[in-house]
Amino acid sequence: MSDGGPEERDGVEAKTVDIKQLARALETIRNHDPARITTLGGECAVSVAPFAELARRYGDDLAVIWIDSHPDIGTPDSAYKGYHAMAVTALTGHGDPDVRDLLPATVSPDRIALVGLQEWTDDDFPNIAAWGIQSFSPGQLRASTEPLLDWLGATGCSRVAVHFDVDTIDSNEVGLGLGFVPGGLTSSKVRRIVADIDQAADVIGLTIAEFVPRQVMHLQQILKGFPLLQDE
Repeated sequence: MSDGGPEERDGVEAKTVDIKQLARALETIRNHDPARITTLGGECAVSVAPFAELARRYGDDLAVIWIDSHPDIGTPDSAYKGYHAMAVTALTGHGDPDVRDLLPATVSPDRIALVGLQEWTDDDFPNIAAWGIQSFSPGQLRASTEPLLDWLGATGCSRVAVHFDVDTIDSNEVGLGLGFVPGGLTSSKVRRIVADIDQAADVIGLTIAEFVPRQVMHLQQILKGFPLLQDE
């Protein structure tokens, strides 16, 4: 959280800080060596360390379901240089070599599914097909989770790590994430999808990412200086 290292390096914003935090997260996980990991808060890159460690433990028996309006498949050559938009790239073993060298394992792209995908940058979108990642738009899963479950069954994996970026929820229902993305899945649809995944496989990893409590932050600013609410 200091001011050091935010500059772009090798096509990645704040790479110095990103690498340092990734290394510390991996070290923390290794010290505990958990069989299951839940991660709450942060941007999408928070899934890289726990999912990579779970991939080390479970190998080819792990599938990743990435519930997100965005694909997060950017590279250092992308127009947008944010590391959080490169999380899936890192997990598949693509992207920055310094990130890749830190990871204990990666996940084969054919065992990763992007769920709720509806917003992307044109320069990165071709990576999905080129790397062999499966994607599902909101419209494909509104009526049923069956297409996703069919894909999961075809992977042969009995274990799943689920990444949930709250911006997948239709912002016309509620704005929860860093950006407002209309037309996504409703909260009830996401609950149904996750429940169906839980019935179909052993969920051993779960991330809830990118929640921004805007209303609380706005209220905090409004209440500054109100009587009886200040420290004496």
